[in-house]
Amino acid sequence: MLASLTRTCARHRALVVVWLAVLVGGVLAAPALFGRLTAAVGSVESSESVQAAEDLWQAAPSGGQVYAVADGLPADQLRPEVERVTAAIAALPGVTGVATPWTTGDPALTAEDGRAVALGVQFEPRDELAEGTVDEAVRLLRSLDAPRVLVGGGMLLDQEMNDQAAADLARAELFSLPVVLVLLVVLFGGVVAAGLPVVVALVGVAATLLALLLVSVVTDVSVYAVNIVTMLGLGLAVDYALLVVARFREERAVDPGVAGALARTMATAGRTVAFSGATVAAALAALLVFPDPFLRSIGAAGLSVVLLDLLAALTLLPALLARVGGRIAPAAPTASSGGLFARAARLAGRRPALVVLATAAVLALAGAPFLGAVFADPDARSLPASSASRQLTEIADERFPAGTDVDPVTVVAPAGTDLTGYARAVRELPGVRTVTERTVPGFTVLDVLPEGDSQGPTAMRLVDEVRALDAPATVRVTGDAAFLTDYQDALVDRMPWALLVLLGTTTVLLFLFTGSLVVPLTAIVLSTLSLGATFGALVWVFQDGNLGALVGTEALGSLSITTPVLVFAIAFGLSMDYEVFLLGRISEIWRATGDTDRALREGLARTARTVTSAGLLLVVVFAGFVAGGFSPVKQVGLGLVLAVLADITLVRMLLLPAVMTLLGRANWWAPAPLRRWHARHGITEEPAVPQPAVSAA
Repeated sequence: MLASLTRTCARHRALVVVWLAVLVGGVLAAPALFGRLTAAVGSVESSESVQAAEDLWQAAPSGGQVYAVADGLPADQLRPEVERVTAAIAALPGVTGVATPWTTGDPALTAEDGRAVALGVQFEPRDELAEGTVDEAVRLLRSLDAPRVLVGGGMLLDQEMNDQAAADLARAELFSLPVVLVLLVVLFGGVVAAGLPVVVALVGVAATLLALLLVSVVTDVSVYAVNIVTMLGLGLAVDYALLVVARFREERAVDPGVAGALARTMATAGRTVAFSGATVAAALAALLVFPDPFLRSIGAAGLSVVLLDLLAALTLLPALLARVGGRIAPAAPTASSGGLFARAARLAGRRPALVVLATAAVLALAGAPFLGAVFADPDARSLPASSASRQLTEIADERFPAGTDVDPVTVVAPAGTDLTGYARAVRELPGVRTVTERTVPGFTVLDVLPEGDSQGPTAMRLVDEVRALDAPATVRVTGDAAFLTDYQDALVDRMPWALLVLLGTTTVLLFLFTGSLVVPLTAIVLSTLSLGATFGALVWVFQDGNLGALVGTEALGSLSITTPVLVFAIAFGLSMDYEVFLLGRISEIWRATGDTDRALREGLARTARTVTSAGLLLVVVFAGFVAGGFSPVKQVGLGLVLAVLADITLVRMLLLPAVMTLLGRANWWAPAPLRRWHARHGITEEPAVPQPAVSAA
């Protein structure tokens, strides 16, 4: 199949034009896509908290809000200017209310030092809102004559996150692609060979943007999702193209004819790339198991991106190689006894048990901080320090009365329910600041203001404790803390099924590729160890604030709730990606020689340069996103950087060779019926001609 596909791609120049059209389409799609993004991260529509919030909104529909702080003068001096501006805002069509310290009589809207006031503007539901009303209200708020004016939050938070996502994506590409090109020139020793992976990467990013635009037609696409999926698409495109071009150079060292080298490349490395893509797709498919539309949309978009990158690597790249392959220099002979990987393999072979224990201990120690992980939904604090919405949140925390910026734990009961005794019991719970009763059509509501943050430990505990109280009627709990509690519970409930999909498909795919059941299980255990270390490092950096200056963050006190799920799925897929490429060579040599030690030594020597280079290029791509300003994307970016570095160093250089040395021939074990089945139906990579000479170092 790959042979005929390669011949077709090599013959038809129009294929390059088709991919050029995709590139142009992706560039044109970008503005439309960023205009359709939402700031929503995760929710479960069927959960108690979401259903209760929806019922409250249906009973008393309301639109979004915009907030402002006028700072730098005593409140009495600010009052005339605030009243002038808010009177103009209140007259705008679609404005349903304006809150100031003087219209509400609420002292919480005045800073504790008396030198700042907070304002809020409430709008009609978006579908009823007159066009331009929000923009005019924002303009008026910003026109306040005060030493310092901050306008943001609410409806503006989505726009700030959209703008930050677009800026981060542009910054990441401007950083990553030139560095990737320079590294590829150093690796391949020529601009032509180096340029091909970059071309495929650009096309991959364009195809990614088009895919996300199509996804946004059917479901919401988060600002968080677009950068995650684009990061993955860019990295995989470079990765796959690198593997193909590297093998093409090896094949030209055997026979310099372009057509023959291309055919052999796609029959070997092309097959491995296709299989590697299948393992990444299998990992991303696990995201489809979760009930959250956000994770499912990343899973679906991620699957699309993997398939598009594979399609580009298996069609566009052969078409380009057929035209410029003659200008790409053959690879130099590989040293079988030299190189860092080969030396590490020999060390692992001499002291395998010691290497396994020491390396596993290092990874386990690095993962220990994850035991104290705290999770939260992204909010304004996820934006850069220069963001107006973040500054509003910080000034509310630092200078306004406690609880001003805290979302209550909201208890919803049927209308007419006597909640007097129940409210008294709630008020006596530890960590409750105030309890306020109100009514909306059809419901009686208690707003329970917790100590600490909206999604802090106290608020999260209160959700469980309030739900556990005996109530005079059926009550439901909603609010930010309840959303997060229900979301965490939904993730935990579906996690076993997601792991079954991820680990089950990985085991099947690696068995098809190697004919062994031991190799897939070994790969799963080693990848889990390295990912545990990655999660521990993320807690240490983002939650605890260590080395924050290095990655542009501060102690956040928590990780984004979706970070571990996304990093696990993506990094596990990438780990299996390298596993397939490495095992393709090791199993090829083992089948030819029956010598596991030799297969390890020569397989590592042949693949070391390419695997290391591919990993480092992925690190460069992911590092571009770490440099962005949106914290959840930074977390995933750094998580993938650390996961790839751990995989290509500790796991591939030390742990894997040591474990395979200890297992010996048992690496290739499978029950006899499965061995017979694999002999007939398995997928293996067989070289079409003898491999390039291996030189002695």
